[in-house]
Amino acid sequence: MSTLNLPGSTGFTPPHAIKDPVRVLITGAAGQIAYSLAPLIAKGYVFGEKQPVVLHLLDIPQVMEVLGGVVMELQDCAFPLLQNIVATDDEKIAFTGIDAAILLASSPMKQGATRKDLLATNAKIYQSHGRCLNLYAKKSVKVVVVANPANTIAFICSKYAPTIPKENFSALTRIDHNRARLQIAQKLKVSPADVRNVVVWGNHSATLFPDATYAKLIMQDHQAVKITDVLKDEAYLHGEFIAAVQKRGFAVLAARKQSSGITTACAAADQLHDWWQGTPEGEWVSMAVMSDGSYGAPRGVVFSFPVRIDAHRRWHIVGGLVLSDFAKKRILASGKELVDERNDALAICKD
Repeated sequence: MSTLNLPGSTGFTPPHAIKDPVRVLITGAAGQIAYSLAPLIAKGYVFGEKQPVVLHLLDIPQVMEVLGGVVMELQDCAFPLLQNIVATDDEKIAFTGIDAAILLASSPMKQGATRKDLLATNAKIYQSHGRCLNLYAKKSVKVVVVANPANTIAFICSKYAPTIPKENFSALTRIDHNRARLQIAQKLKVSPADVRNVVVWGNHSATLFPDATYAKLIMQDHQAVKITDVLKDEAYLHGEFIAAVQKRGFAVLAARKQSSGITTACAAADQLHDWWQGTPEGEWVSMAVMSDGSYGAPRGVVFSFPVRIDAHRRWHIVGGLVLSDFAKKRILASGKELVDERNDALAICKD
């Protein structure tokens, strides 16, 4: 076990530090995603420009020297909001007293490995993380799982943290939501910022279903029009659009020879930002949360839905959307995959 020794306080308390800091855990903290994510949190994007933070950075003993370098870089940025950094390979220290967690830690994906292979190794990691959340984190902690297979890993975390509400666990499908907005924007030659209310249904996998049925475009006069009224191309929306979102991560991997780093970090920051700050009136985002059976999704799996988030940091699945037969089939297929993954995970994590 090791914890990096960091410089102590100077005794001076800046005005913004009067607030209690938000303690944020990042696991897999020596990796490429954390390297892009930590500055977004330290700079105030996620929790607000007046909210001090303490970063808890967890990784394995073999990379503590690398993690020390990350800590030095964060210190050298002189972020006014960053009160302290706790860098450690000890789960108890890392999880103690945290308000939020972004869980990136993952077993390396070997060439030719399948999602089931990845689940076999990562399920055990997150069984342990779930127990640590249960024992040491605040009961109000908000948890965003990024490590794949993210939906099922979030389910495992929740199962082994029974004293924390299931509503406090989510998996990252904001990355797919952002990619869906981009594809629509490129098709219409507009800014992605003007594309709102796309939906990503289901699992963060090859079965995910990006849906533009209720998406809207914000025009120059600030009026909102339905994407389907502007983009009258059902063949595109049911074909190329879905495939482009599903395969975007593979395209990045082929180009970079590494998985998406900046994209994932920004999406994780976006998801936690909206969970903490709330969504604008009349808008929703895609977030994988514990399913209550809405829209025909199976209960008891972590499933991506359109959600609104209120001022009390509670998400609510958007109701009243009418699904086409095409959408229902896609949701059914992703739900079946999640049930199978859940059953595999439960077999791996037998007590």
